[in-house]
Amino acid sequence: MMKYSNLLLAGALFTVSMTASAQFAKPDDAIKYRKNALFVMQQNFGRVAGMAAGKIPFDAKVAANSAAVAEFVAKLPWAGFGVGTDMGETKAKPEIWTDKAKFDDYASKMQVEMTKLSAAAKAGNLDNIKQAVNATAGTCKSCHDDFRAK
Repeated sequence: MMKYSNLLLAGALFTVSMTASAQFAKPDDAIKYRKNALFVMQQNFGRVAGMAAGKIPFDAKVAANSAAVAEFVAKLPWAGFGVGTDMGETKAKPEIWTDKAKFDDYASKMQVEMTKLSAAAKAGNLDNIKQAVNATAGTCKSCHDDFRAK
């Protein structure tokens, strides 16, 4: 049983560690993937942010669901920033690939804040949601300032 578990774990690790070029048939597919993941994340985050700003009527259930989707999707786009995806129709700056450690750090920080936002939204306290929205938005802005062309 232990041998089977180790084999299964090794297979899972191999699958997760594949590069973006192996996950996508061509670089354009990776670019589309990351753009769509970022769009879905932004739409869901934006809904919660709109409620926090008073631009959209607050609905605790919608906020919790939207934050949960944004939290999940926040894990997805990064596979789409592989080798060869720095060309084409994209606003990604070359610094993503020349300062990958900083880019990855920003992505990690955003995911942490998105998790906090999801927890705050699940609890339903609008004041806590506002704080979490501001912290999450700050991580998004930092990354956009450094790694996204206008």
